[in-house]
Amino acid sequence: PVLPCSALSPGRSHTRMYKAFVRGLSDLQAMAAQVHTKARTPVYGKGQTVNRFPVPDDKVPWSVAFPEYKPTYFEDAKLKKASYADPDILNNKAAPALKFNGTDAGELNRVSHEGRYSLDPDGLPLNPRGRTGIRGRGCLGRWGPNHAADPIVTRWKRDPKTGAKVVDPASGRPVLQFVSILRGDVKEWAIPGGMVDCGEEVSATLKREFGEEALDSTMADAAGKAALAAKVEAAFNHGVDLYKGYVDDPRNTDNAWMETVAVNFHDEDGDGLAMFQLHAGDDAIGVCWKDISRDLKLYASHHQFVEKAVQLRGAHW
Repeated sequence: PVLPCSALSPGRSHTRMYKAFVRGLSDLQAMAAQVHTKARTPVYGKGQTVNRFPVPDDKVPWSVAFPEYKPTYFEDAKLKKASYADPDILNNKAAPALKFNGTDAGELNRVSHEGRYSLDPDGLPLNPRGRTGIRGRGCLGRWGPNHAADPIVTRWKRDPKTGAKVVDPASGRPVLQFVSILRGDVKEWAIPGGMVDCGEEVSATLKREFGEEALDSTMADAAGKAALAAKVEAAFNHGVDLYKGYVDDPRNTDNAWMETVAVNFHDEDGDGLAMFQLHAGDDAIGVCWKDISRDLKLYASHHQFVEKAVQLRGAHW
């Protein structure tokens, strides 16, 4: 950061100069943290062959002029047949109007956790975090915010013989574990979350997704589903919101992006959620209680959400 001339005047002490420098550095770090990175990978998404238009860090904000910016327009062909997907409002002028920054008549929430978002000259929503190098919806079903919910289910790692909490010898803090699924599409470990259905409360999404992906409720019969639902309902009575907002996701584009609500459900004594029998289901091909540390490699922004759970519980990181 560039210090003001007054900071270099003869009357300024070295201490005050150093504090000014630290403040400037902190501001830069805060700005850098807001710049999405996974949403600007050279190739869009996973399993795709569409290249993103290169966007340097300083050209990400829409407020910064970038006259040579010409992103590729891309929409996955699967969206044309997907019942959950919005119509192609850019190429289909007869498509019904969508209520951006509001709620459609069908109860679909198009409000962003980031605040009110702008529209481009074609009436398409603009990513609140800036340019991504891809125009259109990519493989996301909704124009604008695509809302998800991520349940972070945690317990303390315990010694199998004594039942005592396992403490990391380096940090001196107890080790936290969380329920993690292996996503079938990208083969990366992740939180067992999913999309919020039209008209659905986020709390209902959290329970449903955990049941489908971590307990495989999709394969249970009617009685089994009811029993699982009752267990999840009881266990999910108390949660702590960790995050609500934009997700740095490789599927994001200039006109469609992921947002989520991440909630921590913690089993302090190990006699509730910790006792669930985990079974991978729905989009998951694996599930386990995974030890949490800073070295974890997780999908999208999930590493950031898990770290917030660690901070909340005072666990090893």
